[in-house]
Amino acid sequence: MSDGLVSNVSLILGVAGASPAAGVVRLAGLAGLLAGACSMAAGEYISVQAQRELLERELEVERRELELHPEMERRELAGIYRSRGVDPALADEVAAQLSTDPDTALEAHAREDLGIDPGGLGSPWRAAASSFACFTVGAFIPLVPWLLGDGRGAVIASVILGTVAALLVGALLASFTGRSVVRSALRQLFVAILAAGVTYAVGAALGVVGTV
Repeated sequence: MSDGLVSNVSLILGVAGASPAAGVVRLAGLAGLLAGACSMAAGEYISVQAQRELLERELEVERRELELHPEMERRELAGIYRSRGVDPALADEVAAQLSTDPDTALEAHAREDLGIDPGGLGSPWRAAASSFACFTVGAFIPLVPWLLGDGRGAVIASVILGTVAALLVGALLASFTGRSVVRSALRQLFVAILAAGVTYAVGAALGVVGTV
């Protein structure tokens, strides 16, 4: 959402700074929204899919090791538990019990040795859809005034909506990180103002007159 907000408010104000027809700003905002959302979704899909494939490969290697060297893998698992302070006899017993079932043994090794949760590798499609939706929401906010109006009023409305949204996004991030709400909100606002200010200045400096 933060990416969508910052990138599209910057794009919209940058184009608006050149004083084109309102239709040009609307087109740029819509294009920025769709292009950014698709790019984010595609990037997230590829990233999560690549990570998933890597983890699946690691699990497959571990599965083969369990099939070829079950006793060695059992001792390795017991050694992990002992290194964490478990009584040696108990560690051997737990490792032996977990090793009796191949799937349970694989899960135990994946968690304890590789740090992987076999059931939580992540869904690339879900990640892509989430990124697409969040980016779209953020990018749509500064575009709203241009769907309803134009001119200086739309510019001011985009700035106001962008400011409020940036503060809310910053505050929301603080609720997840446990950091200062005020500091997080102002930091998000500063980033949005800096990006939008630069693009608006560039647009105003170039100055174009267009009709749509």
